[in-house]
Amino acid sequence: MKVIAIDGPAGSGKSTVARALAARLGLEYLDTGAMYRSVTFAALRQGLDPAEADAVARLAERVELSVGPDGVIVDGVDATTEIRGPEVSRAVSVVAANPAVRTEMVRRQREWVAERGGGVLEGRDIGTVVFPDAELKVYLTADPEVRAQRRSKEVADLDYETVAADLARRDALDSGRETSPLTEAPDAFVLDTTGLTVEEILDVLEQELAKRG
Repeated sequence: MKVIAIDGPAGSGKSTVARALAARLGLEYLDTGAMYRSVTFAALRQGLDPAEADAVARLAERVELSVGPDGVIVDGVDATTEIRGPEVSRAVSVVAANPAVRTEMVRRQREWVAERGGGVLEGRDIGTVVFPDAELKVYLTADPEVRAQRRSKEVADLDYETVAADLARRDALDSGRETSPLTEAPDAFVLDTTGLTVEEILDVLEQELAKRG
């Protein structure tokens, strides 16, 4: 079973790289961050305070999620665009820090891989918690300014300064949470994507994968 784990902070290039690497290798791709965003979306849609840990945990266990190449469906609603909006972005760190939510999402992520016999997964704890025995564990980084520029292009209704501030806040929350914090796996291949094109990144990762094969 070939599992490739790609972790890193927002704006480091995880989604773009993971999706392209999966296509190049003929594997399926899962954006685990979209799963936490989907739970956040569901909570907000039901009027729940994301900080209500028990209520959100119960919601996470029953919510119907479909995260795939064609979009994100949450309880039958197309939430592809909404999960990337400012409201969900501001609240997702609180939901992602909920230990019970993480336990449920990790269970679903492992189930997803088992059903497909492998895949490329990107997130913040894939190589450290979800699949510590992954064939290749990658940790992507990039200069904070570059990360903010990338993310601000994705979110049309937010300016650079707002995005940069949100990224800094998210980094602090993700790295500082008690459960599954954002951190490099000891044996992860760390790659700074600041000055690299997607094709250059993919070439480097394929070479690294070949070394470990």
